[in-house]
Amino acid sequence: MAQQASSPADASVLHPNFRGRLSAVIDGALAANRLVGAVVVVSVDGAIVYRRAAGFADRECGAPMIEDTIFRLASVSKLFVATTAMALVEQGRLALDDFVEAWLPAFRPRLADGRSASITLRQLLTHTSGLSYGFLERKDGPYRRAGVSDGMDRSGLTLKENLRRLASAPLLFQPGAAWNYSLSFDVLGAVIEKASGLALPDAVRSLVTAPLGLAETGFSVVDPSRLAAAYADAAPRPRRMDEDDLIPTMPELAGVAMSPGRALDVGAFPSGGAGMIGAAGDTLRLLETLRQGGGPILSNTAVAEMGRDQIAPLPVAGWPGWGHGLGFSVLRDPKAAGASESVGTWRWGGAYGHSWFVDAAEKLSVVAFTNAAFEGMSGGGRFPQDLCRAIYAR
Repeated sequence: MAQQASSPADASVLHPNFRGRLSAVIDGALAANRLVGAVVVVSVDGAIVYRRAAGFADRECGAPMIEDTIFRLASVSKLFVATTAMALVEQGRLALDDFVEAWLPAFRPRLADGRSASITLRQLLTHTSGLSYGFLERKDGPYRRAGVSDGMDRSGLTLKENLRRLASAPLLFQPGAAWNYSLSFDVLGAVIEKASGLALPDAVRSLVTAPLGLAETGFSVVDPSRLAAAYADAAPRPRRMDEDDLIPTMPELAGVAMSPGRALDVGAFPSGGAGMIGAAGDTLRLLETLRQGGGPILSNTAVAEMGRDQIAPLPVAGWPGWGHGLGFSVLRDPKAAGASESVGTWRWGGAYGHSWFVDAAEKLSVVAFTNAAFEGMSGGGRFPQDLCRAIYAR
């Protein structure tokens, strides 16, 4: 049920026994029934130094996790969609400070007092747009009342209708004034469609995944037999998700509506923030492409802009020590964050149980995909932090 491979390409930043420590973290999480299965891949200076699949892709069927298991990516999708947007910026078809209304004239959300407000593409990419997610509001919040989908349920909506509902709810703040995690990437997906003249899945394929040979990742499942089952945190072990599930977060909040079957629903709208499906190796390949300068899909200048903290000195709520770039968080202060990574490290994850980070100063990229929400997610459980501590010598 586990596979492991490595190369001799070690680096001083790694703990001398990082392979053993990583395996111990994975085995410990499985033995403690915090996870069902995981795929973890580590690259240093362009070489894979650790690769392991462990546990079950489908516990009830006894199907082992394998290295090319396919996962529901949830917010890992944002990495691919941000890269697609930047490719269009490089082509001169978008500009980061374009107003959304120039591309989507009908998308004109207002502030709570009724005043109009204009959102830029940069604000969409940095979550400073004033938008939110339904799972971040109370159960009777405006997104829930408007019937807005967070992009992980089987809503039956089109992207156009979902954005119409989203625009009917008031913005939380003047765009640019604060940071709040949001459906901004679903809006960005619609902008990408307008600018490229392609459906979002085709734009991502044309500009990012096809040039890099990432055949496993997109908005549809290439091989349903390799799609991992989805589980939610529970005692004494993660429970298999129901087809239309509501995963609780905090008692006063609405919870996250998740429908595992959405991944197989060809009619589901392409959610730029949460709708993609793919394998860990593909995500690592994209991260390594960006870390090494972006060729052939982006220039080094575009990658540097993505990885720059765009929102300083604004805080990232719930993430002390972190700022935000164009599509992912950026580490400002390792001490405040309680992090082992270097200043400037990129990090994000996904609600179905995923985490990734790139420590460019150490030429280190790490992808950890699990099928347990939220234990395997960056900011959701201890597993990503335990992995990080196992890797570093400091």
